Amino acid sequence: MTPTFDEMLASAGAVRPHYGGFDRWLQRQPPEQMAARRAEAEMIFRRVGITFAIYGAKDEDGAGTERLIPFDLIPRIIPSDEWLRMQQGLAQRVAALNRFLHDVYHGQEILKAGIVPAEQVLNNSQFRPEMMGVDLPGQIYSHISGIDIVRAAQPDGSGTYYVLEDNLRVPSGVSYMLENRKMMMRLFPELFAQHRVAPVAHYPDLLLETLRAVAPPSVNEPTVVVLTPGMYNSAYFEHAFLAQQMGIELVEGQDLFVKDHFVYMRTTLGPRRVDVIYRRVDDDFLDPKAFRADSTLGCAGLLDVYRKGNISLCNAIGTGVADDKSIYPYVPKMIEFYLGEKPILENVPTYLCRESDDLKYVLAHLGELVVKEVHGAGGYGMLVGPASTRAEIEAFRLQLLARPSNYIAQPTLALSTTPTFVEAGIAPRHIDLRPFVLSGKSVQTVPGGLTRVALKEGSLVVNSSQGGGTKDTWVLEA
Repeated sequence: MTPTFDEMLASAGAVRPHYGGFDRWLQRQPPEQMAARRAEAEMIFRRVGITFAIYGAKDEDGAGTERLIPFDLIPRIIPSDEWLRMQQGLAQRVAALNRFLHDVYHGQEILKAGIVPAEQVLNNSQFRPEMMGVDLPGQIYSHISGIDIVRAAQPDGSGTYYVLEDNLRVPSGVSYMLENRKMMMRLFPELFAQHRVAPVAHYPDLLLETLRAVAPPSVNEPTVVVLTPGMYNSAYFEHAFLAQQMGIELVEGQDLFVKDHFVYMRTTLGPRRVDVIYRRVDDDFLDPKAFRADSTLGCAGLLDVYRKGNISLCNAIGTGVADDKSIYPYVPKMIEFYLGEKPILENVPTYLCRESDDLKYVLAHLGELVVKEVHGAGGYGMLVGPASTRAEIEAFRLQLLARPSNYIAQPTLALSTTPTFVEAGIAPRHIDLRPFVLSGKSVQTVPGGLTRVALKEGSLVVNSSQGGGTKDTWVLEA
């Protein structure tokens, strides 16, 4: 059986030092009081409207369903020295990914050097030829990056952090990080008096600072907006929440128009020029003149304004080519190529199914591996071999043989666990972590991020769309 790293308990059940104070507090909490606090949290989250739309799910009337993302009362705790090292690794990785994006849309030096296969980039559906030669403020493409990190046990009993994937297009989840912290402070204020927990509430201020920093150079007081696909989007709560927290307008495509090579927002006082769009709309739907003609979510003519440098988009068009799962294996080489450094954070070993030797290995070991679509997200389109039936594995084998280049495979990592308050009491559940990295005039990361937890016993799938929950993430200050 694959060993699992327990974030709270060391070998022989000893509590790790950074969990010591919390463990003593937890031992004093009656289970019925914890259950009452959980019910209170659910009531408040429901009242505030913190929900997540589940695509494809229908209620009894055939309407789409919205669910609360389950919130766990037991925080994930990270000591300051571990966080500092992780923060350095995140900054390094995002810097290299931004250099890579600038390069592939300009000189393509990394392709000429043969470090990343040119066909993997130029034939990628997320590569946007329209962005060739477009210069962006600070050469930044991914201003808001969500980097998914997991920890797995090593033979000596230690745990190693790995980057599982990079989310550079429209990463979501930061609102849950902020709301989880507010909830914990409301339910258990005494814990924050006893622990030096690094704050996260300033994230909206850092986000607005980042967005303003990348406005077109000629603009002194930029107007910033959040562009949402609308209230039926799964992350609409987050779009509205962040706009409100930053004190800026939340707009839909129909609220914007282009005139004389600038973007304007319709207001009750007349048109107002917009300088920076924090867009939560995918590339394909941003501009019906340039991409999907049937899109009603974007603004016609936006790409022309962008190419002229009269609007900044966060994140940039074309960032998806760098968070594609078929590009992920090359990120360590990008770090060495662009920065001349060894990667601080490791990748999970990855098999590229488009390579014949890798495909042969994957087909022979499907029952042991996790196989993912290169463009997949949300836990969909994947096979978790050890948790699948023989029939499911054989059905997936046919998909893999039909389109091998569409898949990568990785060893089934036993994600680390933390104690989690479930119906049966306190039990270990698998987790990951999504820190949010902001790139503007500098690279900034609020301490921690969003910890996602697989609530089903034994499950390794933490995605909210697959029934996962979330926890508050504490980074203890030194």
